[in-house]
Amino acid sequence: MNTQDFIKIEEQYGAHNYRPLDVVIERAKGIWVWDVDGKKYMDCLAAYSAVNQGHCHPRIINALKEQAEKVTLTSRAFRNAQLPLLCKELCEITGYEMVLPMNSGAEAVETALKAARKWGYKIKGVPEFKAEIIACTNNFAGRTISIISFSTEAQYKDGFGPFTEGFKIVEFGNAVALKNAITPNTVGFLVEPIQGEGGVIIPPDGYLRECYEICRENNVLLIADEIQSGLGRSGKLFAYEYEGIKPDVVTIGKALSGGCYPVSAVLSSREVLGVFKPGDHGSTFGGNPLGAAVAREALKVLIEENLIENSYNLGNYFLDKLKSIKSQHIKEIRGKGLFIGVELKPEAKGARRFCEALMERGILCKETHENVIRFAPPLVITKEDIDWAMPKINEVLQMD
Repeated sequence: MNTQDFIKIEEQYGAHNYRPLDVVIERAKGIWVWDVDGKKYMDCLAAYSAVNQGHCHPRIINALKEQAEKVTLTSRAFRNAQLPLLCKELCEITGYEMVLPMNSGAEAVETALKAARKWGYKIKGVPEFKAEIIACTNNFAGRTISIISFSTEAQYKDGFGPFTEGFKIVEFGNAVALKNAITPNTVGFLVEPIQGEGGVIIPPDGYLRECYEICRENNVLLIADEIQSGLGRSGKLFAYEYEGIKPDVVTIGKALSGGCYPVSAVLSSREVLGVFKPGDHGSTFGGNPLGAAVAREALKVLIEENLIENSYNLGNYFLDKLKSIKSQHIKEIRGKGLFIGVELKPEAKGARRFCEALMERGILCKETHENVIRFAPPLVITKEDIDWAMPKINEVLQMD
């Protein structure tokens, strides 16, 4: 079967809730993927930052195989020998006191929202059913009903109401707007340190620190969504580290398993996660031994193979190379670490055609918010790899 055969089958039998590029990937290794016709591509999306460690990292694959031969799932009705170690290692690496494991990033965010509300009622003393959580314009945290309820993207909400109450929206990057929106019933402020799906939007310097101080003054939980920006993507373990702060709650996922299994988690203090009692919240697969073993090794790979430092150093190199491109289409190039967005001018007629042209030249990227090309390769990328890609990127950005 060739590429068109697979596309035809998927279009016939699969729901059309995505618009992927027409490449059918069959195998992958490191930063490279191969399609069913044998063509090789450089992956500059990294599965939306889920494969920071590179595709099919041998250490992570070996951990998966070894654990799969022992036990894969017990449910949380019983304990397993991997989850306690994952929780301990995550706390030691991040400095938080407790971990609540889940599967998808959206589940982690839902868990953080529930924790913030219950903390608000049980600890802060907010009247029942009055808790408010503040989110930002242009946010993206998943596509569950509760999460799209505070989205500002019209498409994400079209046809899915009625929506969950209890959310307020303030302008991303505007700390004064946050301060003005807080009431005695505000329990949490959910923010992405860097907005990925929003177009790799980086807030002004000092914004997160100011938000942190505002939350401290008002006894509001600062909830950092680091599912995409965290675990080395931004050149730090977490993007919030650039501001020298420590949020009350952090959500992580994606690269937590190196792209080999769905694993996510919420990190926080005993005061916050301690509000959960048996039966309050859970997941059959959350914290399963297979996922925990994979996550443990994925974290070790990030740290022991210096992938966070590589992201910082090569992110700066990649940014400098991109900024040297002279193109009538480019409006702005921005990024931290290997989390880079090339925003095109409206007259460029959208980023999709540039991503398709890059695909033809052996580079896989994906447009976001119509006019932004996102470059977020696995953190195992080398300077030589970037040098290989740059002439092709330059050529595409010169297109009419």
